[in-house]
Amino acid sequence: MACFVKDVSDSLISGLLYGLLAATMLGPSSSLADDPRPRDPHSAAVMHRISAETPRQLRELFRFTGHRLPVVSAHRGGAASGYPENCIATFEHTLSKCFALLEIDPRMTEDGEVIVHHDATLDRTTTGKGKVVEKTLSELKQYRLKDIDGVVTNHVIPTLDEVLHWAKGKTVLVLDQKDVPLETRVNIITKHHAESYAMMIVGSLKDVRACHAMNPDIMMEVMIPSHEKLKAFDASGVPWENVIAFLGHQPPTDPSLYEAVHQKGTLAMVGTSRNLDRQFFTRAVADDESLRRDYRQLLRRGADMIETDLPREIGPLLYTDHPAVPTSKRPLMMVQPTMPR
Repeated sequence: MACFVKDVSDSLISGLLYGLLAATMLGPSSSLADDPRPRDPHSAAVMHRISAETPRQLRELFRFTGHRLPVVSAHRGGAASGYPENCIATFEHTLSKCFALLEIDPRMTEDGEVIVHHDATLDRTTTGKGKVVEKTLSELKQYRLKDIDGVVTNHVIPTLDEVLHWAKGKTVLVLDQKDVPLETRVNIITKHHAESYAMMIVGSLKDVRACHAMNPDIMMEVMIPSHEKLKAFDASGVPWENVIAFLGHQPPTDPSLYEAVHQKGTLAMVGTSRNLDRQFFTRAVADDESLRRDYRQLLRRGADMIETDLPREIGPLLYTDHPAVPTSKRPLMMVQPTMPR
């Protein structure tokens, strides 16, 4: 999905806003240049795991039943101070606070490898400079990732293979396209037998049909922002159980669209990175109740899942009163203790 950080100027603004959030809601942050993992070897953390073992289980997990899942979609994994976007440590930090899908950004290297990095260039989020596609994997691994404040961390750019290896049994990855061909993404998921824990964002109906033809076990996130797009997808021949419908970064106000998606047995997702997430930071007083009311209005309208830049804040905010996983989904969603490395 397109992102809310377009250039260095936006990045600086974003960093300041995240800093405000950390100060007002999360308390003091750790040293930003340090690896942000727990220091006490005896302390325990938790991980909110989504663990489907088969593609069928994943489709069943995301089938619309009328019982809401306490799950958000973490845009770029949910970056924060000390936690760079598209970084495994950041993914773990997000899952310590809430159940989340992790939206990530594959990109091609000069030598044909696939890494996970949002921008086409390195300057904003790493210590490197220039275009990703003009660097080899070996060169890219020498750079260090920056957090949202532009502070250099100890973390390096992960490969998609590394992220897929890490994610199994923990969460569901949602692979955006960027410059990676559809067939390449399909082949990587297939190679890892990751159909139960990796989805793809697919832009056109032509690509939706192509993806399904290459591997019918892969679930997709498909943009369906109108009744016309819904009818077009209906005519594609691809089963509705294979998709989550993304209704847009500007959530539709027409409840009938959400209802039409639900009638197909499919979940409706909306994005808040370009609207409510920004408003979250610009308020003079960040009042939990008013914030909860704004985000929950989207759920009342019919949204089943929210894609957000603030998963660790919005997940608990949305589901404080009703955090329980529906009984039928509990074998696939669990909160488990995990010891720090």
